[in-house]
Amino acid sequence: MDTPATATMFDVSGRRVLVTGGTRGIGYMIAAGFALAGANVVVSSRKPAAVEKAAEQLSEHGSVTGIVGDVSSPASARDLAAEILRTGSELDVLVNNAGVTWGAPLEDFPDAGWDKVMHTNLEGVFHLTVALLPGLRHSAEQSGRATVINIGSTDGINVPEMDSFSYGASKAGLHHLTRHLAKKLASESITVNAIAPGPFESRMMKFVMDDPVALDRVRSAIPLGRLGRPDDIAGLSIFLASAAGQYLTGTIIPLDGGGVGCGASARG
Repeated sequence: MDTPATATMFDVSGRRVLVTGGTRGIGYMIAAGFALAGANVVVSSRKPAAVEKAAEQLSEHGSVTGIVGDVSSPASARDLAAEILRTGSELDVLVNNAGVTWGAPLEDFPDAGWDKVMHTNLEGVFHLTVALLPGLRHSAEQSGRATVINIGSTDGINVPEMDSFSYGASKAGLHHLTRHLAKKLASESITVNAIAPGPFESRMMKFVMDDPVALDRVRSAIPLGRLGRPDDIAGLSIFLASAAGQYLTGTIIPLDGGGVGCGASARG
């Protein structure tokens, strides 16, 4: 049972949290975790129907609203930020989770596949974070801290097995951007960290989940012998957003069952 001290240390109740790409996959897991922990969660996605459905489902866990938004261009990222700040001047936690992938053989890799992934996974994080700085700064001034959590990937650390050239490059870039932003914003009590998930049950992993042989191969490469679960990603996110994680910034944390730390190479 939590003591009063540890309960306070990990408390995120009442904090305003934005999770981009929060209508499915890892983003949905993170949003559900924050809602259960008492945070006021906003999920965003490009598709109105997905936003409405996810917000309705997640509201069963706590306070959750949805906003339609796209981070794949500077203008649309700024529009999303403006809507977030219009509905509340403070933003305690920004989870940059929205992302896409693309796979194609090296010689056939299309320009569109490179540009779409880079615009969303890397540039979108930069433009949205910058546009939301007024809200993050306001929260830091009021409570002493604000938090940015970027969702990277072990594909940005290890060389991926798949021909997803733009995806791995975008996540490696995001990891470095995380460090740069962390250094720049540290003096303002805004921490910036990245979580680099390995394999989790999500739409991005569907091609593996549907293939028993591939799924066994992925599991066998994970020292802990299993895929990531919702509590794994939600728990780490809550830690980074709570008082327990306030002395941590500029870190890239692999969340992959030991793959990176133990020298394995399971695909994330």
